[in-house]
Amino acid sequence: MGANSRCRAKGYFGEFFRRMRAKLGTAQAITATANKLARILYHVLSTKKPHTETISHLYDKQAHQRAEICLRKQAAGLGFRLLPIPATGE
Repeated sequence: MGANSRCRAKGYFGEFFRRMRAKLGTAQAITATANKLARILYHVLSTKKPHTETISHLYDKQAHQRAEICLRKQAAGLGFRLLPIPATGE
């Protein structure tokens, strides 16, 4: 149930589920995501240490970079060039 709910979730597990669904199909993606969640839960319970989300934060950063690269390629294919907007102090 928890793995199936990841299909619309943003973040590491949602991205993992969608990546696996594209590779394997829905049923196997649910199984793979449930397996990953179970392994994390087992590790937390066996070591009695909190789960660190450093991997998920790193993956979120990489996903953002991949999306930016994809957008730049699409824009270049259409004859455009993307420029970053300067950050405001809000």
